Amino acid sequence: MEFKEKLFLLLSSIFLTSLVVGNIIGTTKFVNVFGLTVPAGTLAYPFTFLATDLICELYGKKRAQVLVWVGFSMNFFMLGLMMLGHYLKDASGVSGATSTFESVYGFMIGNVIASMFAYLVAQSVDVKLFHFWKHLTKGKHLWLRNNLSTVVSQLVDTTAILSVLYIANNLGDSVRTISDLISLIIASYLFKFCIALLDTPLFYIGVWGLKDRVSRDLVLEN
Repeated sequence: MEFKEKLFLLLSSIFLTSLVVGNIIGTTKFVNVFGLTVPAGTLAYPFTFLATDLICELYGKKRAQVLVWVGFSMNFFMLGLMMLGHYLKDASGVSGATSTFESVYGFMIGNVIASMFAYLVAQSVDVKLFHFWKHLTKGKHLWLRNNLSTVVSQLVDTTAILSVLYIANNLGDSVRTISDLISLIIASYLFKFCIALLDTPLFYIGVWGLKDRVSRDLVLEN
């Protein structure tokens, strides 16, 4: 297998694993990071945006958009497997943590539906904005398209998912008013925003170290 395909599989795996894990964990637990209260599932999402930005830069918009749709489908596949486990009869006396499974399952349904709605919109915005800025700057200022596409798409993602979860009453007892919701959105977004800025060096290193190799493979393939 060529290097470019191995790399694409690696980036896709990082993207899909982060996406699925983030949805399973979701809002089952909130954690304090640098004084910000954020859902534990949020910790996985910065990796999804880094992976899609690298794929956008190295492989182009079409491949990145295909991956967005694959990720969307895989989360419903995961949800289907969890539903199967939920509805099949419990082997009492053998099961080690049925109540834990059911608790996670109960939270996960709302998380997946809300997350997939937000994800599909946000990831599509990320891919489109990345290439919009790339075209506008004529391929220059890599940091600009990486950061602008990510910070805008993550604002869309954070607002959408937490709003849906709020409407579905799938957040904690402390989130009862619109003001509580806005505070939670701001805290989650600030966390994602900081991570987006921190992943810029990783993005540069990835493009600097990998683009020539991928380009050579594409030239040889054609």
